[in-house]
Amino acid sequence: MKYRHRYHAGNFADVHKHVTLLMLLEALQRKEKGFLYFETHAGRGTYDLADSAIESRHGIERLADADCAAPPLCRYLALLEQLRRARGSPRLYPGSPWLAASVLRGQDRAVFVESLPEEARALERSIRGVGPARMRVDVGDGFEQLRSSLPPLQGRALTLIDPPYEDTRRDFDRTGAALVDALARFPTGVIAIWYPVKIAAETRRWLDTLARRVTRAMLATEFRLYPADSRVALNGSGMLIINPPYQLDTQLEECLAELYSRLAVGPDGGISVRAIAAP
Repeated sequence: MKYRHRYHAGNFADVHKHVTLLMLLEALQRKEKGFLYFETHAGRGTYDLADSAIESRHGIERLADADCAAPPLCRYLALLEQLRRARGSPRLYPGSPWLAASVLRGQDRAVFVESLPEEARALERSIRGVGPARMRVDVGDGFEQLRSSLPPLQGRALTLIDPPYEDTRRDFDRTGAALVDALARFPTGVIAIWYPVKIAAETRRWLDTLARRVTRAMLATEFRLYPADSRVALNGSGMLIINPPYQLDTQLEECLAELYSRLAVGPDGGISVRAIAAP
């Protein structure tokens, strides 16, 4: 695998993914009972934006000093500031494991799976002492380890599936298969899948295929800065949410509208939040 997220950390897709993830975690925490948080492709936990200066310039760098109105966006920026103050570095950026570790409660549990041993070791260091939840970092294939983690002992779970899509077709196929298998094992679990948006028709076909295989409620949120169709660059960021919490669609529309107003680079982008049903 050649992909290293460190060179893309803090870009607009990261911002979209992480704000959405924090909204999902908050929704599950409206109930006192604990839950399992599981990541299939965790990464190293924190990143130095010096490595991703070009991409982060159009993402988190346009937000870091901004006032915000949407509460989810404010919480996200507060956690960013918390990390930077704690580590004494104004260029750090939190990955999804660090963000989750920061907000999970003592009754919650987390499992982070990373395929690269050196990245897994960096992740262990980055989340050490962060938050009260019981957390574990495993080295391995996140798709395979997800199978053995469901159903969870807690009876509730949020899973983030976020492969690199380096081999795009294979990762889309494995993601779809993992989703179907996870729902067979634990139908009520909340699952969030990040996916790249490059060619609109291809994205639509993938979502239509999943809609024919999945009978649970699905919500797709897409955040696009660039024209809809290009195989060269990342045009947009998608999050597919299965078993979405109550009123998440409305909350996402409000939050992402503000986020887009701050990150837009021209007239060709946009946001969408829509239910996915069988064609």
